Amino acid sequence: MPRQLTQLTETPDHDGAYPRLTPRQIALLSQQGTRRPTQEGEVLLRQGDRQCPFFVVLEGLVAIADGPAEDDDEPLIAVHGPGRFVGELSLLVDQGVFFSAIVAQAGEVLELDVDRLRSLVTQDTALGDLILRAYMLRRERLIGLGAGLRIIGSHHSPDTRRLREFAARNRLPHRWIDLERDPQAETMLRRLGVSPQETPVVLWHGEVLRNPSDAQMAQALGLSAPDAVHTRAYDLVVVGAGPAGLAAAVYGASEGLVTVAIDEIATGGQAGTSSRIENYLGFPAGISGGELAERATIQARKFGAAIDVPVEATGLERCADGTRYRVRLGGDGELVTRTVVIATGAHYRRLPVPRMEEFEGNGVYYAATLMEVELCAGRPVVVVGGGNSAGQATIFLSGLTPVVHLVIRGADLGENMSRYLADRIERLPNVEVLTRTEVRELQGDDWLEGVVVQDRGTGATRELEATALFVFIGADPYTDWLNGCVALDRHGFVLTGPEARPADGDRPPLLLETSLPGVLAVGDVRHASVKRVASAVGEGAMAVRLVHEHLGATA
Repeated sequence: MPRQLTQLTETPDHDGAYPRLTPRQIALLSQQGTRRPTQEGEVLLRQGDRQCPFFVVLEGLVAIADGPAEDDDEPLIAVHGPGRFVGELSLLVDQGVFFSAIVAQAGEVLELDVDRLRSLVTQDTALGDLILRAYMLRRERLIGLGAGLRIIGSHHSPDTRRLREFAARNRLPHRWIDLERDPQAETMLRRLGVSPQETPVVLWHGEVLRNPSDAQMAQALGLSAPDAVHTRAYDLVVVGAGPAGLAAAVYGASEGLVTVAIDEIATGGQAGTSSRIENYLGFPAGISGGELAERATIQARKFGAAIDVPVEATGLERCADGTRYRVRLGGDGELVTRTVVIATGAHYRRLPVPRMEEFEGNGVYYAATLMEVELCAGRPVVVVGGGNSAGQATIFLSGLTPVVHLVIRGADLGENMSRYLADRIERLPNVEVLTRTEVRELQGDDWLEGVVVQDRGTGATRELEATALFVFIGADPYTDWLNGCVALDRHGFVLTGPEARPADGDRPPLLLETSLPGVLAVGDVRHASVKRVASAVGEGAMAVRLVHEHLGATA
């Protein structure tokens, strides 16, 4: 038993992460659960376990440790007493557990199958909201603590950056141990029998994954859907799991369609990298993009939709019977379906500046999440872009860095940015807005040290000290995988409705339908779409109604 489990006290609940259930709520859970005694040192949950039960502490104490249960040196995260429940978001989405739960003081627990828990909370929405909110907050806490898996690698390594980005985009608790800068790195590698040349490596519940691919990492952590997902016949395949794609998955599955949503990187899309979305209906205090994506993913799975990440769509073609489509996947896989919703969004654009690629991941970023901020906190940064993404990033960064230089090409901050964001930025004392300005040069050796900007009117240049450059200058549609099988505009966005050319027959395309019947496009990938999260969600929901209309006409 870990040494820290002696003389423990319960972790206080300050923000709702560790609430205590009421006697009525415990009685409700007891209808489907089993009460049983516990022994000191007993392991209830072990890091890496999947499909774990839900535990309520009735008597005694349960400690949450970061790491394998047998490791005496792993720090404690929390201690639960009577009336509290164990776990975090991984229990609801069938991921591997990111901690170990160990009985610190013998007593009694209520053990409940998670499927039964899901059924019970539909009868008591207050209980469901309480558990979900606590699990969301605990996931944030684990991420902030750097708990969970370990990534050891050089900050110069593209594979290290890839693994860190994958973990961050999928909101996985992790800690990066820099091979050059962290004194623990060399000691840990020697203990594991790994040479620096074999890095990056991922440490996960006692296993060493040597430079795993994203797919291998997802498989180890439980992100990937079971193999059976790829052998089913679907009513609806959603390609892309941003807000539009997740909305289509939720509404499709809830209305009885056999539905799967896939994404190449993570659920949430570009919105998933936003630190705070403040103008989304129903969330007056705002909501982070990551939390919105997690809630939508849980909701889609609740209705029976399969979510598979990371899976890359590489092609789309019509089946020989003329009524179904085949979505080609990386690795020679495929999905066969009656309808398709294209929700692949767009790629971030790069600045046309020398050395951009050299500094990507070493000072140049296309998202402002905790992963990027931990590398530049306390030092000046530059943000480029005049849209809402740039505005949200500027506000987020202003609370963590001494100076934020916001560089925009236009003359007015409110030209392309929502007024509420522009007003807030203009009131921030540590934000300097540079209008009619462009980035011309990046400075530094191994790491970004400065940015040279130029006034578009006068031609005058200025050097800005900066350890990070955040780029939000728009995006190009992700439509290469379609191979010209649907009509696109001259910029590569998917044409829909009256603007799409019918591929066959006399029936004009439905409002969100492409030039292929039964293939629809929603969100940022669609020509003339409104680049807002709310409109993307609306289009995803509307697409399902149109899917039913198409299926009804072809039945």
